[in-house]
Amino acid sequence: MMKLLFITSTRIGDAVLSTGLLNHIIAQNPGIQVTIACGAPAAGIFKTVPNLEKIIVVEKKPYAGHWIDLWRQTVGTRWDYVIDLRRSALSYFLRANKRIINKKTDPNLHRVQDMGNLIGINPPPVPKLWIGDENIQKAKTLISGLGEKPLLCIAPTANWGGKMWPADRFAELAKRLTGQNGIFPGANIAIFGAAHERPQAQPMLDSLAGWPVLDLIGKPDLLTCAAIFQKSSLYIGNDSGLMHIAAASGANVIGLFGPSPVHNYGPWPSGKGKVAFAQTEETYEELVYSPTFDSSKQDSLMTSLSVDVVEGSARQLWQRIQAKAAA
Repeated sequence: MMKLLFITSTRIGDAVLSTGLLNHIIAQNPGIQVTIACGAPAAGIFKTVPNLEKIIVVEKKPYAGHWIDLWRQTVGTRWDYVIDLRRSALSYFLRANKRIINKKTDPNLHRVQDMGNLIGINPPPVPKLWIGDENIQKAKTLISGLGEKPLLCIAPTANWGGKMWPADRFAELAKRLTGQNGIFPGANIAIFGAAHERPQAQPMLDSLAGWPVLDLIGKPDLLTCAAIFQKSSLYIGNDSGLMHIAAASGANVIGLFGPSPVHNYGPWPSGKGKVAFAQTEETYEELVYSPTFDSSKQDSLMTSLSVDVVEGSARQLWQRIQAKAAA
């Protein structure tokens, strides 16, 4: 039986962007047994990978001790493929018929294109999520009380405050899009984020008191989030792991960008949903190369992005979706 060791990211977003490569190798080698090595935050997206033998959670330790631990858990196997997207020296000390190592990324390419270049495929394989029946059933349970009205999904948080559009603007946007003159009048609003991100999302929840809001902060696992996104009319969120999950799930997505490079990390279309992005008035370079830039600060660097601009992006995207449906 063929065996694959797939070493991918700790971060959810980067891990999602690597799933197209993983799916391609699995499809080209039917029955191959898969071992995933990734960080704890990303482990949940791989639980339903076909022919999964094991997920090894890589927890960072001093003096590269996490790589030594991973080597101990993998050195006894003869691998048909070792795919190392972390550029670790570990890969060279494992027995493998074929090694694919992400030695260098191209700063001018999207990360999905980088994945395609590793195996010489253009266009690159699109990110893929394996959403299980259990996740679909959990999603149905969580949204069962919403009825038949459209669902607007919003994720107002991110792993760094600088990438977070202000919560009051998310609230105003939700009111406009679901109000009488919005593109989803009367729609339900589902709000997503990790449990520890509730303080960042709470101002939005408070501002939407009295509106049809479903608070899903810290409740669904990642693949159940994906199953809910598939049922939505539109997802809007900051550059985050959830944004990439939404795009990979086939949802219609608008990603909000400022101090992260959209040409590297914009939402990648799955072939099902439509994607778009809205960006601050300042470019990524103007924000992060400013003399006042300090990555240790949590203040938003997204304040030049207006509600009008994001609403306009949403309306334009919805027009594209409707035009395609009518064609």
